[in-house]
This record gives sequence, structure tokens and C-alpha cells, in this order.
Amino acid sequence: MKFKILTLLAGAVLISASSTAVMAAGKTIAVSWKTFQEERWKTDEAAIKKVVEAAGDTYLSTDAQGSAQKQAADIESLISQKPDVILVVAYDSDAILPSIQKISDAGIKSIAYDVQFEDPNALYITFDNVGVGRIMAEETLKVKPEGRYAFIKGDKGDPNATFLFQGMQEVLKDALASGKVTNVCETFTDGWKPDNAQKNMEQCLTSTNNGVDAVLSENDGMASGVVAALDAQGMAGSVPVTGQDGDLAAINRVALGTQLVSIWKNSIDLGTTAANAAIALADGTDPTAIPGVAKFSGGKNGVEMNAILLAPTPITKDNIQVAIDAGHITKEQACAGVAAGTVTACN
Repeated sequence: MKFKILTLLAGAVLISASSTAVMAAGKTIAVSWKTFQEERWKTDEAAIKKVVEAAGDTYLSTDAQGSAQKQAADIESLISQKPDVILVVAYDSDAILPSIQKISDAGIKSIAYDVQFEDPNALYITFDNVGVGRIMAEETLKVKPEGRYAFIKGDKGDPNATFLFQGMQEVLKDALASGKVTNVCETFTDGWKPDNAQKNMEQCLTSTNNGVDAVLSENDGMASGVVAALDAQGMAGSVPVTGQDGDLAAINRVALGTQLVSIWKNSIDLGTTAANAAIALADGTDPTAIPGVAKFSGGKNGVEMNAILLAPTPITKDNIQVAIDAGHITKEQACAGVAAGTVTACN
């Protein structure tokens, strides 16, 4: 899988999803969100909304609340409002395909936002999730080059869970083959939910008699559940745990030492890039002419799509200042409860 990685920058602002105002001279850009349970999506929406409104266009959105059935109904509703482009954060990448076909049949452009669904007519925009998995494994190997690894993967219906695991396995291939690293637990987590991740980790600890030296958790929400399970066994802080999304609580856990790394996928960058691409599509620009677009065929079915992948940033104890300087988190939030002199950014 070859891909050009490009990061584009801009800003963010938020609008109510229930707005029905239509600007006569502008286009309409709609988003079908899979859920607003996770902290990060509000930041994405704010970035998208700012770009859309600055262009004189209208923003619409729906929240599927973690239901594939509701997302299908939401998309039907959005189609009836005749937007020019619909961005879809798919709850289930396979179940969503009939809805994507309906979007195309209605003459509307579609963007697979952050979560891939395999449709050759859609533009796929996300971070390099295979690369995120690689970074998680690389950071873990730095502190635990040998040992028993647990893999707490995301939802089975989300291809990102597989992309992340693919990246991990690429980095760990030699260590696993030599026996320096052993895979003692590997499980998908329904809905990427922290409580499900905690249960998965508890079951892993029980089955191994607490024989776990590192945990590769695929996002920050699940990492919170993993850390809770480890803490109950007196192991939090001694077992490195990975995550992604740059959740504020996760960055604080990194500072406290209970989480090794949070791979920060700057949602402002992603939302801004996607909004600019949506406006270009609405204006009739060919997808291949949009800056940063290249061919991508890394999904499970190998469907070739036009896509943009952005580069993520790993946040560890050594570079928490990066997130603070970017305004993503305040020093007070990042450093809450951190012992004096233990983290440079908190001094």
C-alpha cells in the first residue's frame, strides 16, 4: 500500500446540527456522524463547520447514536434535503454500503470520513491508521522489547481496528517470530466502548494470572478501561498502555505514567481537510485534482479509492508540550495530579 501523506491546516467552529437555514447562493454539506459519545467528534464538527460557513455554504448533520439502523435512516433524511456532499462516519462499514449507493443514485457526492467504507465513487479522508498502529508498537518496544503483549482491538465492524492491528504486526513481526514478544490476549471490543475494553482486559488478566507486560489498546477511550482493570490489580503504571485520539484524560494519564502514549490525530486538521475537499467536490472539482489525493486500496476487499491520509503525532511524556502549545490541552489539564519534577512540560 503506497500513499502520500499530507497534512493541511485551518481552524474550527461549531453549529447546531438542527439548523434548517439554507443560504440561497451556497452549497449544502452534510455529515452523518456515527456517534457523539466520544469527545473528539465535537472538535471535528467544529472544524468542518467553520470552513463550510466561511465559504458561504450550509452545514447539516445527524447523529446515529451508535446504531447502524439509525444511520441508514439518517442518511435517507439527509438525501431528502438534497445536499451537494454527504460526509459519512460509518458505524458499520459493511452495513452502510446500501446507504452509500443511495447517495450516489441521488447524484450526491460522498466522503468516507475517518472510517473507511469501500466504494470507488467516494473520497476517503482519514489519518494513516496503519501508521498509527506502527507508532503504538514502536513506542511499546522502546520500553518493553520483550514480554507478554495483550491486544485490545476496536470494534470488529470498523476497518480501522484491522488497519491499526496490521501496523502493529508489521513492527512486531520479528519480535513475535523470535519469541521475544508473545501475544497472550487478542480481542475485538464492541463499539470501542471503555467498559467493554475493561471487561476484555479483566478477562485477559484472569486468563493469564496477571501475566501481561504491555497492552496495545487501539484508542484512548478503551485505554481508560484497560487502565482501570490494571489499577484494580495494582498494575497501573507498571504496564505500558497505548491509545490514540489525544483525549484530554489520556494526555493526563500519559503525564501521570499510567498510559505510555496517545497518538494524537489532530481533528482540526482532519475536519478542515475534509471540509475543503467537500466544497471542492460540491463545486464540481474532480477528486483527483484535490490536493493530497492519491489512490488507496488497503481495505479488506481491495477496492481502489481516491483518498487523503494525514500524518498523526505521538504524545508521550517527553513531548506533551506539543499538545499544550497547539492549544489542544491546557497545562493544568495535562498536569493534574502529576508529581513535581516528573514531567518536563509540567514544571
